[in-house]
This record gives sequence, structure tokens and C-alpha cells, in this order.
Amino acid sequence: MDFDFTEDQNMLRNLAREFLTEQVTIEHVRAMMEDETGYDKDLYRRFLQLGLIPLPEEYGGAGFGMIETSIIMEEMGRIPYPGPFFGTIVLAGQTLVQSGDEAAMARYLPDMANGDLVVSLAFLEKSASWVPSTIEATATRNDNGYTLNGMKRFVPWGAQADVLLVAARTGEGSGPEGISLFAVPTSTAGVEITPETMLDLNSRTATVNFTDVKVGADAPIGEEGNAWPGLDRTIQRAAVAASAEMLGASRRAHEMSVDYAKVRRQFGQVIGQFQAIKHKLAEMLEQVENAHSAVYYASWALDAGAPDATLAASVAKSTINEASRHVCGEAIQVHGGIGFTWEYDLHLYWKRAKHQEVFYGDTDYHRERVLQEVLAGRVAG
Repeated sequence: MDFDFTEDQNMLRNLAREFLTEQVTIEHVRAMMEDETGYDKDLYRRFLQLGLIPLPEEYGGAGFGMIETSIIMEEMGRIPYPGPFFGTIVLAGQTLVQSGDEAAMARYLPDMANGDLVVSLAFLEKSASWVPSTIEATATRNDNGYTLNGMKRFVPWGAQADVLLVAARTGEGSGPEGISLFAVPTSTAGVEITPETMLDLNSRTATVNFTDVKVGADAPIGEEGNAWPGLDRTIQRAAVAASAEMLGASRRAHEMSVDYAKVRRQFGQVIGQFQAIKHKLAEMLEQVENAHSAVYYASWALDAGAPDATLAASVAKSTINEASRHVCGEAIQVHGGIGFTWEYDLHLYWKRAKHQEVFYGDTDYHRERVLQEVLAGRVAG
């Protein structure tokens, strides 16, 4: 297996890094914290116009796989980018693609790809768990379609979305059977959206309440009652994409620490000469590189349809969850008092990594999935 990136993949990384570095400055990131919308719509469209869109080509995307998606998300983590790219293009985009509903893809993906439509997935409810038993929202048939009732929390960019892809039950029980997916415009009567304030002020989420929301017969995405397999595949891909974003934030935190250790002086010498600081920086680099390998192996496995793809995705997310917590935390220690200040930029990366740590499966969730995969024998030989 060749672990090197291809020439095209390196060009993709360079293009994304060049645009994000020049256009999405730290000043812009901080300004978006105070902005009501939370992102610059024109800047978002211009990024999409670069063609860095991991959606099928027939619907306006570049046909990228998971490796390319991870490259883009890693570069966004290095900024950290404020905008709905992850929620719309990666999360909602994969939800539509994995549903296999070509009519729905043709209806929504082109406008998502050109920036005219913001779409998000409404999945989480009372608990921050990504298992089917937590879905309690219901969709019941009526004369003209369906009526939705329930509540969704932590919907990425939910207050900015034009359409929500809502996971709801159309069947009995609490298992994966009977879960359906519905496209619900946020302007529909009975949809109430309340923005949430998160630790990372550049990662917007919302609570959405559905009270007797009427949608038409064309609202279901995919086969009624059989949405879980596609949702499960989406969550795996979202977990890897989030891991890549956390990897970018962690790598940037390590780079900032190395740079700071080269110039900060104590007792007449730069702190990078102290053994304790050297060990911290070395351990941080080790964890970043281990996470890098886990993220990009998982990306390759999902692209290749490898038997251990599910295992690899969970290894990647559980690995980066712990690595980012350690690396970003140690970065603050290396910087000392300045690392805790609002004016210094280090907290932006720590908060982005911390935000994504619990989304698309926390460490315990993914360790449990690793155990299940190992016991089932789905491990690469």
C-alpha cells in the first residue's frame, strides 16, 4: 500500500491552504464570533467556487473521496474555519449520498454545491448519542404526507439552514428498524429554532422543535423505515471528517508551541532548550503523527470499501479524541500564562478540537464499536 499522497492530493491541499490562509484570517475568525449569521456568505461561495467540493460530479461536486475530504477538513481545522461547509457539504451531503435517493440528490445537491442552499442533519435528541435507540421524534402519515413531532438538539448550523434532514420514527420500537429521513424546510409552520451557545463560538448549533409539522409526500429521503443503514454510514464518514478537522487544529497547536518555545526566554535561555519542554513537544508530535496515520488509513478504508472500514473509522475518532485533548492542553502549558488569554489565538484551536470531540461519537462510543468489530472478526489481516 502506498501511504504517500498523490500529486493531485498535494495540489488540493496547497490550494485549500492558500485560500484559507489568505482569506480566512484570524481577524475574520474572531469577527465571525460576534456576527449574527456566524459566517461570510460571499467567502463561503468563493471557497466552493474553487471546486473543492466532495460531492458527486453529476450534482456539481468534484467527485472527491474520503481522503480528499479529510485533506480539506484538516486544512479547515488549521484556521479554524467559521462556516457551514462541514454541516452542509460533508454531513448533509453524505446523508443524501448514502441514502441512495437520486431524486433527492438531484433536488438538493446542486444548490448545496454552489452555496445557494444550507442544509444540515437533525439527529441528536435528549442524549448526545449516535445510536438508533435515541431517536424518538415521530413522523405519522396524514392525508397529504406526514406530520412530524419531536425535538432535535445540537443541529450544526441549524439556525442558518434552509432545509433540515430529520431522522424520525415511522415505525414501532427503539431499534434501527422504522427510522426514516425527511427533508423539512426550516420555514415550515411548526418548526421552532433556538440557537445554542457552544464552547467554540465559531461552531454554531441549534435546538429545533417540531410541533405538528406538516410535510408533503415528497419529503421522505430514501425508503421509508430503512434510513438507518445510510445514516450509520454517514456518521462513520462524519466521524472521520471531524477527526481530520481535529487533526488540523492539533497540528497547528503543536506548531505554535514549537515556534513559541524557540523565542520565549527564561533564566537566560529559550525554553525550548529545557528538557521538560523538549519532552512535551516530542510527545505532542508523536500523538499528532499517530492520529494522522489513523485518520488517513480510515479515509482510505472508507474509499476502498475495506472490511475493516468501520473499525478504522472508530480507531481514528477515538485516537484523535485523546490526542487532541492532550496536544491542545499541553500547548497551553508550554505557552504558560499567555496560553490562557482571550487575546492569544491558541484557545481557538483547543475549542474547535474540543467541540468535535463529542460529535459523531465520543471516545467511549468508538471504543465500544472497536470492540464489537474485533469480536466480529472484521479486522484487516
